[in-house]
Amino acid sequence: MSKDISINEFYSSFCEEIALAQDVETYGWEPQDFFTAVMLGYLEDAGEIEDPIICPFRGYGLQLNAYHISESYDEVDIFVSVYKESPVLSSVSRTDIDAAVKRGIQLYRRATSDLYTAFEKDSDTYEFAITLHNEKAKIKKARVIALTNGTVKTIPFERIDLAGVEVSFSVWDVDRLYRCTTSGKMRETIEIDFLSSYGVTIPCIENATSDVYSVYLAILNGEFLAKIYEEHGPRLLERNVRSFLQVKGAVNKGIRDTLRDEPEMFLAYNNGISVTAESVEVVRDENGRPSIKKIRDMQIVNGGQTTASIYNAWKDKKLDVDLSRVFVQMKLSVISTSSAMDEIVPKISAFANTQNKIQMADFSANDPFHRRIEELSRITWTPVQGGQKPQNWFYERARGQYADMLSKETTTLRRKAYKETHPLFTKTDLAKYENTWDQMPYFVSEGAQKNFKKFTIRLAERGNFVPDAKYYERLIAKAILFRRTEKLVQQQQYGGYRANIVTYTIAYLSYVTGQRIDLDSIWRNQSLTPALEENIVEVSKFVQHMIVTPPGGANVGEWCKKQQCWNAIKEYSYQITDSLRAELVDMSASQSAVISSSSKASASSLNITTEEERTLIDKTSAIAAAEWYALSKWAKETDNFQGWQRSIVFSVAQLIARNHKPSYKQAVQALKVYEEAVQKGFNKL
Repeated sequence: MSKDISINEFYSSFCEEIALAQDVETYGWEPQDFFTAVMLGYLEDAGEIEDPIICPFRGYGLQLNAYHISESYDEVDIFVSVYKESPVLSSVSRTDIDAAVKRGIQLYRRATSDLYTAFEKDSDTYEFAITLHNEKAKIKKARVIALTNGTVKTIPFERIDLAGVEVSFSVWDVDRLYRCTTSGKMRETIEIDFLSSYGVTIPCIENATSDVYSVYLAILNGEFLAKIYEEHGPRLLERNVRSFLQVKGAVNKGIRDTLRDEPEMFLAYNNGISVTAESVEVVRDENGRPSIKKIRDMQIVNGGQTTASIYNAWKDKKLDVDLSRVFVQMKLSVISTSSAMDEIVPKISAFANTQNKIQMADFSANDPFHRRIEELSRITWTPVQGGQKPQNWFYERARGQYADMLSKETTTLRRKAYKETHPLFTKTDLAKYENTWDQMPYFVSEGAQKNFKKFTIRLAERGNFVPDAKYYERLIAKAILFRRTEKLVQQQQYGGYRANIVTYTIAYLSYVTGQRIDLDSIWRNQSLTPALEENIVEVSKFVQHMIVTPPGGANVGEWCKKQQCWNAIKEYSYQITDSLRAELVDMSASQSAVISSSSKASASSLNITTEEERTLIDKTSAIAAAEWYALSKWAKETDNFQGWQRSIVFSVAQLIARNHKPSYKQAVQALKVYEEAVQKGFNKL
């Protein structure tokens, strides 16, 4: 977003985004809910929050608009909205904010008690309440965050303690959001004043190489590093995809053992951390020796796992580690311009660890893939069918682009016409469509931002991937498939977990058809066939049942994030209708069209295989169909392997019998089964 835009112009654009959300979504929400969704979208971009769940509830002195619970259940965010529909930016009273915050506090109290008994078990509110009830012993921190579309004078909230849980408060109003957005970065910059916050400065060695780049070397105490991470968390890792994704779960065993058994040797055994910053403030002692007093925009671009592991060990009372004896080396690169930052940081992250295959260290919208999708979206119009008007789908590479375009339309009627002819989709939408189609609904169920990061890694692992026109057309076909499925699922009135049902339904149909749904036909007709819609509805029924009845009464939301959930759903025996089967494409013919005529390196699908993958596929295809069929029969008769494994073997047998080749993922799993079966006594033909 432009730095030159006024706050009133920003507010107008913000209101337009809310209107856009109401046009696109079909949740049956109130205006306040759409405001909440848009506001949280900005906060996700800002790195302030992570994958919130919209969950409207108001009553009995309680309020909830959205929430986020950390994977370890130790942190809870409760969002309460104060929203007034107004075309003009206005102030909001402190009284209104205080009242909303108090309702949020009371909601937390009730949720950790017995609030879950007031909700239906298949609802999103039940998910929230039962989780807090069951996991309340693990909660260490809670935040109540008030959101408003007005402006609020600074409110000096004090933190409180509720049954041993530290509860903090904050307010995001339009003024704060405006300052964050127009600062040139779509996040609030982390600024750490070590002297005022921690009572120390960091002795260092400095080397200023140029006006753009300088470097500082320092040694950090382990406890000090853990405190920094405790305060700022994963926001310190926004520029490092791999590290960000690794900051969860158990402590790395090697790091843990060293911290516990040989803490004084940690410096010798560990590579340390690589940090970038926009600027530093250095102070000097009487002898002129430098120390770092303040770091602005601190980012750990390599060593995120080290940092998180030290923090996790520090918090694990069972380990009883002494971090005062632990020291970590830090290389701090100060890069003073944003353009140089975008260029240099990925290289620092990649080169700091030569074993790291990911060379795309940030989530920037500026990488070639997203720029190419943007280019294709601006020049590609949909085919004209019947009396339909052609459409030009608008890919929003960076937040605010769509609203900026709408602002150029001078009347309400013109803006309405623009929205009708230019449907909007975003980076997180793209990732959702692709990962769903590629049968990773458990990634999609983790939330928009996490799913986008998983997609980013998949994309980077493919190497130099350049989308072409065919890729783009099929991407829009997936978008049409996804959005129509959303509406069909909405019509079934299942209650909660709509987003999970949608992604699992499409993923299952992608799986059971071998990705042979005719995307080219969807693109040409800009719609789904009656046969496909019929199967979507039927699949959604058993998907919904299996999602809301997890084994052992597990948490539904967490169950959907696990690959085991996907494996269980794949075991379901569903026969697609004959009418849909007749529409499926010949995969061999389909795959012949996915290589761009201009370059073999340019692929129109993320499913294009590497040389290594093709070798594995060929190895699988070299085994006769009869042998795969025999293996499938043997596995069933002997009750060896899980149902989903037997299903893959049978699918491979069918593909080879029709002179088709399996996908890479099918080949990997099928060969694993084959080799294990031979070891268990399966007699090869």
